[in-house]
Amino acid sequence: MTAARAAKAGGSGGVEDTSGTGGSGGGSGDSAPPPFRAAVAALSETRPRPEIQLSVLPAPRRLAPYSFALEAAVTDPEGTDSELADGRFVLLHDPQGQDSWQGTFRVVTLGRAELEPEIAGDPLLPEVTWTWLTGALEARGAGYTEPSGTVTRSSSAFFGGLAERAAEELLEIRASWTPEGEAPDAAAHLTAWCELLCQCAGLPPEAGEGSSVVQLPQRRGPR
Repeated sequence: MTAARAAKAGGSGGVEDTSGTGGSGGGSGDSAPPPFRAAVAALSETRPRPEIQLSVLPAPRRLAPYSFALEAAVTDPEGTDSELADGRFVLLHDPQGQDSWQGTFRVVTLGRAELEPEIAGDPLLPEVTWTWLTGALEARGAGYTEPSGTVTRSSSAFFGGLAERAAEELLEIRASWTPEGEAPDAAAHLTAWCELLCQCAGLPPEAGEGSSVVQLPQRRGPR
């Protein structure tokens, strides 16, 4: 997986600015609208569980007047260097709104995790993965509308100089949704998405989280 190659979590799991750009494709400085500035501040102050490392990415410039992007890496809680899942979280803002959004904000995400073959073959995996996302948003009180996305399973076999590598199974979820309200709780949306990544990585819920969540067994990290 190459979507996120952030440094291993150092305990706080907070946002680490490695891009030098502030993550803004359309401007997140003093000229940005107050709701967007507040949302970016909330994202920057979000502290997910220790296994997740967040880093700022250069944001896309053509999707909206204002944007902010983060990448995430979920590392092995047992202390190895294995990366169990990775992804990107992009917050878009158009003060005029966009018809396809039905709002002034839009969240666009990508998450990926490597699967064990027996898990990848589960016919209900795509539906379960999507319910992990919607369930996490609802549990965090992150109201949303206009959800859209895909859940994809892919297999890779290796030949020639790579023949010694075992076959790989990859789970990928691409999802976007419109946060409710003119000043949405961006931190709640980011935290919910981080919970989705942890579920894709097979991590158990943190203490205090609902025990009724369906989990995938722990899987190997990328090679």
